[in-house]
Amino acid sequence: MTEKYHIKNGKVAVLLHEGITGHSGKTGLAFLRYSEAQTVAVIDNQCAGQSLPELTGIPQQVPIVSSVTEALKFSPDILLIGIAPSGGALPAEWMAEIHQAVAAGLSIVNGLHTKVAPLIAGLLAENQWIWDVRQEPENIGNIASAAAAKLSCKRVLTVGTDMSVGKMSTSLELHRASLQRGLNSKFLATGQTGLILGNQGITLDAVRVDFAAGAVEQAVVKLGCECDILHVEGQGSLLHPGSTATLPLLRGTQPTHLILAHRAGQTHIRNHPHVGIPSLSKIVKLYEIMAAAGGAFGGAKVSGIALNTHHLNEAQALLAIAGVQVETGLICTDPVRFGGEVLLRAIEN
Repeated sequence: MTEKYHIKNGKVAVLLHEGITGHSGKTGLAFLRYSEAQTVAVIDNQCAGQSLPELTGIPQQVPIVSSVTEALKFSPDILLIGIAPSGGALPAEWMAEIHQAVAAGLSIVNGLHTKVAPLIAGLLAENQWIWDVRQEPENIGNIASAAAAKLSCKRVLTVGTDMSVGKMSTSLELHRASLQRGLNSKFLATGQTGLILGNQGITLDAVRVDFAAGAVEQAVVKLGCECDILHVEGQGSLLHPGSTATLPLLRGTQPTHLILAHRAGQTHIRNHPHVGIPSLSKIVKLYEIMAAAGGAFGGAKVSGIALNTHHLNEAQALLAIAGVQVETGLICTDPVRFGGEVLLRAIEN
């Protein structure tokens, strides 16, 4: 899909208003961390003029500006909407900037539920395009049947204690470690960010609920036949009262291994302080029970813990990792900070 829209060959400005230091900028930040495309500007009116590496730890010297008008000085040809707020709605105040970008000749990459193309109809010039990423895949209609359990490849699914705790980044780091090891590895994207990065997959939250597990199964069977280890990007959380994506992933993937992602020190679901997060040992048991009940009863185990320590310094991170290992008896690391090799070894053992 990304080849069609020439993202890798473009110069990208990432719209990230209030997302660099907030909780809703995961699409743009992941793009900055993992994309091969050239990013020429980041637009964030709260952080304009500051250092991207200092704010995020992402080693890219990309200027942060306050508006699309300022970003145009760096000659982008694509505007990527990098915010992923709860519910995936497009804030109305951003439409003026999107119209401004289109008027300046930029193409638009939009990962939100709100479709931009219908709002810009008739304004595009030749070779200018809008990619609304969250679209239901074609040929959807099969109910899942636990067919992925018949695959010979390892199927590693990331699961989480909450949304936006690092499931996609963990899967990408595990895939990277697998490739570095020389393994025949594939990464299956299940959200808009993974697809924007150029990976194969589906936007699971755009699929009608009756067909969600079947859509996952279809994608897993297709890629799983081509590799020895398949890393499936997790979505949502069994603990989150508004999440619907984790069960279809468990059923459609029929995982052989689980990696649990958690933000160090988090005690309740973000934005829902009345919904507490129990001990990680209890959550491990929960996911293992649900994986076993997903259709094949294969008994997939949690192989390790991916601990998000972005908000801690290195000494604090290492202490938190050690504490989780003592609590759960499982291998733990921050794969973004320290790499995915440790977790990969845990999967292989």
